[in-house]
Amino acid sequence: MAGHGGQLRALLGRPLTRAWLVWDVQDNEWFSDCPVLLDFAGEQVEINHQKFDDLSITWNTVDPHQPIHWPDFDLQWRYDMHPELHALQGQVLQDVELLDWTGRDMAQGTVAVSFRFPHSQLTIANALDENELAFGPPESRYRRHSLRRNTRPGQGR
Repeated sequence: MAGHGGQLRALLGRPLTRAWLVWDVQDNEWFSDCPVLLDFAGEQVEINHQKFDDLSITWNTVDPHQPIHWPDFDLQWRYDMHPELHALQGQVLQDVELLDWTGRDMAQGTVAVSFRFPHSQLTIANALDENELAFGPPESRYRRHSLRRNTRPGQGR
């Protein structure tokens, strides 16, 4: 929250204009080892999970129009290959939540980032050394930390 809460909060009220994933051309599937890029009207947040507990959040550093060089793979940035993710484009961001996994397993304490829109919610989580996308409300074993600004004392989650 301290490192990125302010910038994530500043995305509230902005539409999601593009959501980029790295696509494995040969296998015709999402290559989940690379960052997920979410562009909110010119402000791009880049989220990547690796190892068992590393979360990287960067801002406006990845150009999805540039080629990807990864040995032994034919990869390219795509914004149109995941139907649920593509359906979020144009929706206005209502809340961002940082989610702390409380399950009693090796993922305990990992942090996911969740974006709530009018018609769905996208969570980008650690799938133990790669990214995972989940749609809809987050699992109940997450402790949720909303970044939404309260308009009056006592409002919000």
